[in-house]
Amino acid sequence: MIAMSLAYVSFSESQTANPAASPTCFQPLDPAVINASIPVFFVGRNRDGFWLARDAKGEHGGIFLFKSSALAFVRRACRQAGCATIFPSERFELDVENQGNRLVDYLKPLLRLMTSAGNGATDGGA
Repeated sequence: MIAMSLAYVSFSESQTANPAASPTCFQPLDPAVINASIPVFFVGRNRDGFWLARDAKGEHGGIFLFKSSALAFVRRACRQAGCATIFPSERFELDVENQGNRLVDYLKPLLRLMTSAGNGATDGGA
């Protein structure tokens, strides 16, 4: 497995406020960087802090609690052929069916509730 960080030099306000949700951030890499026959997976976090893994073609993807689980998903999806793993610097959202941890769908509302309750407690005490 090839792993590389993908960093963007300049962010606009809209990019930092709104995690990447469009398929344009999942475009295959330039053939001068990596051969087009090598599968490419993006591994990163979403706005809730969960780990995501998604292939550049949009065929496989999942949400996970741990980075190691996301990487294991990538290894299983690539099988013995291997693949390139890219860690984008910005957060992104999964735009394909979740083939990862199904419990994350139940944990998202609880996490948001806990976060909003924590923010309310700190705001109300001042």
